[in-house]
Amino acid sequence: MAPRADAPDTGTTKDKDAYSMTAWITLLAILGLLAVLATGRVAPALAFISLAGAFVLTGLVEPASMLDNFTNPALATLALLLLVSLALERSHFLDKIAERLLSGNEGFARFKLIGTTAILSAFLNNTAVVGAFLGAISKQKRIAPSRLLIPLSYASILGGVTTLIGTSTNLVVSSFAVNAGLPELTMFQFTLVGVPVAVLGLAVLWWQARHLPENEPENRGEAMAYFLAAEVQPDSPLVGRSIEANGLRKLEGLYLLEIERLGRLITAVGPDEVLAAGDLLIFTGEVDKVQALQRFPGLDLFGHRADDLLATNLVEVVISNESELANRTLQEVDFRSMFNAGVVGIRRGSERIQGQLGRVPLRAGDCLLLATGADFLQHRNIDRNFHLLSGSFQRPRLGTVQSTFALGGFLAVIASATVGWLTLFEGLLVLLGALLVTRILTVGELRRRFPFELVVIIGSALTLAEGLEQSDGAALIANFMQATFSGHGVFAAFVGAYLLTVVLTETVTNNAAAALAFPVAYATAQGFGVDPMPFIMAVAFGASACFLVPFGYQTHLMVYSTGRYRMGNYLRTGLPLTVVYSAAVIILIPLVFPF
Repeated sequence: MAPRADAPDTGTTKDKDAYSMTAWITLLAILGLLAVLATGRVAPALAFISLAGAFVLTGLVEPASMLDNFTNPALATLALLLLVSLALERSHFLDKIAERLLSGNEGFARFKLIGTTAILSAFLNNTAVVGAFLGAISKQKRIAPSRLLIPLSYASILGGVTTLIGTSTNLVVSSFAVNAGLPELTMFQFTLVGVPVAVLGLAVLWWQARHLPENEPENRGEAMAYFLAAEVQPDSPLVGRSIEANGLRKLEGLYLLEIERLGRLITAVGPDEVLAAGDLLIFTGEVDKVQALQRFPGLDLFGHRADDLLATNLVEVVISNESELANRTLQEVDFRSMFNAGVVGIRRGSERIQGQLGRVPLRAGDCLLLATGADFLQHRNIDRNFHLLSGSFQRPRLGTVQSTFALGGFLAVIASATVGWLTLFEGLLVLLGALLVTRILTVGELRRRFPFELVVIIGSALTLAEGLEQSDGAALIANFMQATFSGHGVFAAFVGAYLLTVVLTETVTNNAAAALAFPVAYATAQGFGVDPMPFIMAVAFGASACFLVPFGYQTHLMVYSTGRYRMGNYLRTGLPLTVVYSAAVIILIPLVFPF
């Protein structure tokens, strides 16, 4: 990354050996960050800000420079775009579109679904698009949701790579380009490469979806299986009686899998097993069969007496990527007080969750079955934490006039930015003000949904990139890339930068991958003395090439448990897509953006 104009010239104060040591330590710190992110045990925002803070405290980066990184124009534009998207995702137009997509046979329905998703995702937040279609797909009974949900998620990525605002990753890369002293990337700068790549990718996706698992529509019970934990209370009449005598072996739609007793797990529970106070009974069950437990007095399901379940509203939700519940247990967050709801079941893909569910760390993408209280709808943290799948609860939608105003205003912003009347930042700022004045959005909603973690990650990553430059770590990387690819030419180095980004995006998140790969790619371009734009585009498209595992992209997690997928489902669908996508990107970028 090019030195900032206001960055201190440390080159006059350190000798070559000191620079080399500092550079190596900086690179090792970045590798340590990557290892921490790969474990998934530390939130990316915490990991990035901690290392950025260390760079400042050690004098590698000036405090003023770090603050400047958090006011990067492209980063501010990204924050505005995500806030404006809050209004667009509440538009009832998306619901109407979703209702029309699933007509016809499965192949035609899938064609309409992935095509429409790609087009919408080129301009709208792909999380909002997937969230709008997720509920419609999971509720309909004609086509197995597992045949549609991975294509839905992948299509949203393919559509997103076609424009600057189609995915946050492109705006992240733009923020790095600005920080490097390059012009901001324009709205359709990605399009000449993105559209052919998207078309080829959608064709492969449509074909590969034939191999996805199929749950017959009439067998919805199996598709909605949950793992339920019910604790036997001391005063329960079940205590001291066997499983057979208590009638727990013949439950319609529920099956007793195991018992946890005093820290010991009893599996393959026999009919003669006698229940004791404090036993935790683990059932697998169906959403609409959970209330079969209500006839057993003295059973507690996460704070709800089983015999009270008939008086509650059962709602099925998916934990969102923005949720504060990720990597925390139900006991830690005091779930019932936070949402006035009890969790009566957890589902994670096709994985069987064993033991006491209240102590299991939750993940983004987990499905929860909630028994909600009367004021569940009034809790203001619902949208940030959950995507609704079923139940009587419906998120408030904008009216026709409000939806038209929000969507029309957004299209006007895109048009004005394209022709140069206003910058994207200026247009989004005006639109956000208009949405607040008309009360389509409120200040409270902006406060609750502000993309704080994303801003922290990107601002910190810009600081890390500056630290790489100041320590000569970027120069070391450039020398390494030159030495590795000097006998093969700049094209080989370009391919190497792209593949590095793909590996990172499958290992960590897409935005973190872009943040870590950009300094490497930019330093490599500088080392070869060529136009950096092909390398910048390699990072942008490489960071979006997360098709192999469900954990690198938020929409993959949204559909993971709903489709009851396994890791192999993503790999089998995504591997041919990754090959075709990558080949198209590697061929087209140098043609559109010559070295």
